[in-house]
Amino acid sequence: MNKRILIVDDHPVMRMGLVQLINSKSDLEVCGEAGTVKEVMEQIPALNPDLVLLDMALPDGHGLEVLKDIAVLYEDLDVLVLSSNDESIYAERALKAGARGYIMKEAAATHLVGAIQTILAGQIYVSKQMSQLIVEMFSGKKRKGHASSPIEKLTDREFEVFQLIGEGKGSRDIGTQLGVSVRTIDAHRAHIKEKLALKDSNALVRQAVRWVETKRWE
Repeated sequence: MNKRILIVDDHPVMRMGLVQLINSKSDLEVCGEAGTVKEVMEQIPALNPDLVLLDMALPDGHGLEVLKDIAVLYEDLDVLVLSSNDESIYAERALKAGARGYIMKEAAATHLVGAIQTILAGQIYVSKQMSQLIVEMFSGKKRKGHASSPIEKLTDREFEVFQLIGEGKGSRDIGTQLGVSVRTIDAHRAHIKEKLALKDSNALVRQAVRWVETKRWE
């Protein structure tokens, strides 16, 4: 029987291309598509996929929280993260949250099917570059000339809030998207400022916007 893939991405054109690519393989088939967190959590029990191909950026939530929910509710379900976000920043968090692999969208055309098949065979998939970084993390050694980013100090939820601040969202909008109170978001903002040694809210917004635009710390 073909392995069933559920595609989760909020861009219809991207989903269309992924459907064509996956369905062109004799051992794989797309069993469904979703564009929001709500849709994917409804479709998993209805469709019973073998693997979820998950975009991290969804309009009603963050991929890290979706990963954690799937890991708790469907512990045997494999998830491959397909993202435009830098794997050196996101892949480790995604794997810790429950993903079995991480692949950049720019590499999808040539490596996606192989990544899916690797995970369905019971292995973990990351790029060669990320694999080397993971080995270095476990060995306790840092890559020569590679400095840790202050962003690594943030918890996954603080990381999500920091990103959304950088996208221009206020506490109320962030709270609505993440399903928590404004008070909770303000507490996260305070913790982020402390961990990143930012003196006030304006400095936090400036740094968050700069980071979202460049995906690096300055």
